[in-house]
Amino acid sequence: MRKILRVNMSDLSLAWEDLPEKYRFLGGRALTSSIVCDEVPPTCHPLGPSNKLVIAPGILSGTSAPSSGRISCGGKSPLTGTIKESNAGGLPAQKLGRLGIAAIIVEGKPKDAVFRLLKINKDGAELIPVPELVGKGMYETNRLLWDRFGKVGIMGIGPAGEMLLTNAGISCNDTENGPGRYAGRGGLGALMGSKQLKAIVVDDTGAPGVHIANKELFDTGRKKMVKALTSHAVTSQALPTYGTAVLINIMNEAGGLPTRNFSSGRFEGAKQISGEAIAELTASRGGAGKMGHPCHPGCIIKCSNVIPYEDGSYHVAPLEYESDWALGANCGIDNLDAIAELNRICNDVGLDTIEAGCTLAVAMEAGLAKFGDHEAAIELLKEVGKGSALGRVLGCGSASVARTYGVTRCPTVKGQAMPAYEPRAVKGIGFTYATSTMGADHTAGYTIAPEILGVSGKSDPFDPNKAELARNFQATTTFIDSTGYCLFIAFAILDIPEGFEGMIESVNGVTGSDWKGDDVLELGKQWLKMERKFNLAAGFGPVHDRVPEFMKYEKLPPHDTTWDVPDEMLDAVHDY
Repeated sequence: MRKILRVNMSDLSLAWEDLPEKYRFLGGRALTSSIVCDEVPPTCHPLGPSNKLVIAPGILSGTSAPSSGRISCGGKSPLTGTIKESNAGGLPAQKLGRLGIAAIIVEGKPKDAVFRLLKINKDGAELIPVPELVGKGMYETNRLLWDRFGKVGIMGIGPAGEMLLTNAGISCNDTENGPGRYAGRGGLGALMGSKQLKAIVVDDTGAPGVHIANKELFDTGRKKMVKALTSHAVTSQALPTYGTAVLINIMNEAGGLPTRNFSSGRFEGAKQISGEAIAELTASRGGAGKMGHPCHPGCIIKCSNVIPYEDGSYHVAPLEYESDWALGANCGIDNLDAIAELNRICNDVGLDTIEAGCTLAVAMEAGLAKFGDHEAAIELLKEVGKGSALGRVLGCGSASVARTYGVTRCPTVKGQAMPAYEPRAVKGIGFTYATSTMGADHTAGYTIAPEILGVSGKSDPFDPNKAELARNFQATTTFIDSTGYCLFIAFAILDIPEGFEGMIESVNGVTGSDWKGDDVLELGKQWLKMERKFNLAAGFGPVHDRVPEFMKYEKLPPHDTTWDVPDEMLDAVHDY
């Protein structure tokens, strides 16, 4: 039976519990949100003793299912005040899954000022004081922990998390021990920091492995998933060849690439920072540079990359579409080396790159730097790691800077910055931003698939009637986020029915459940209702499910469109 590891930081006790029957079939987001809803008071202070950090590998994490090494981190968000789940790849999910750990619940608050490390292996767990790691960035932290414990999975926070800054994320290491796989959104690194937990190390040496209830069914589903992922053009060609930044040129052509703090939908420097440009750069420099890099063992999509310095040595991994856009086009920066350096600073200090890029753009809007000035952007971001007064404002996100400097063009929902798709040009993603239970988040319901890429049919991006589309995508995404599969399987399972069958069969094979195709939507809606109930109790209602006001009256070039979706259409998303 899978176990829960309960870590009480108030008395430094560790307790192993059998997974309750009501959670038997759950993993990932479904499990983190269920525990948060059951155990966290919705009105608690996100950094207080009543909030809890819940970490759960997906149902399939640790198995041989393809691209299934995802982990969910949950709690009440220090950034938004809502319920939150943030998802990452890397090594930890698979190692926790093989150890039979369904979830880690970190609760309470230490009585002393000591930061600790949680070490987990097949023999149990222990808390170890690590004052020597305090103040260190994640690159050095990861190196020191591998020197001490071997090639373990690492989840950790940088100085931003230690300082309780609300844009702090939780780093997960990859196969090269890079720290760039982040559960970044929502400030959960600050929640981890409030528990004075610097890192979690997971050693799965001698682990029993994931118990599979029906191996034949699991293998049938796994093979269908492999076939779907290796035959779909997006997952077998575009993503491994050019990475997620293949979307830069696509979104720019569509006029939906937010530029200079969401003042335009086109960036004249898009080609210089595109996925094609990244592929050319890595090929020409050689050395550590690489495309088609997996974010965790067993990933067959391989959408990631390693960006080298001019001499071919390792600079940063990964430079994904969202980071490339946020630190690039949204700041008016078209220099890939500068974008890579900004990305590296985020990885080291422990910041979500989307929020960090939007924060810099709002700061530029406020006059703290000029759009396009990459040197000034780098100096601003370094202030966060220094812990200066300005750095702390920047480290608390876009809304923090907008309030401090009186900026009205602040592209946030529920206090969280919008990702790399302009809602005035792509209406469905605007529905997702506005109505997600977790603030503006493209991964909550990726309607870009049909609206821009034509996956599962073509949907007119300017059509404002998107409530049903947004509802169904959010529900399906909630299910995927619970399985441990990467969200990018959606491209294949939406277009290839056999792939969709494979997803369900592989999950049923592991858990012994008997879910059908219709259950994916129904379970997703059930879990969304649960999350929304938490938010309502925390004080969030329909009035918070809105895009920023400036989008209603500022026309977006090149289409000169505004956000013209009636509020009642947004409210209809929640008609489950």
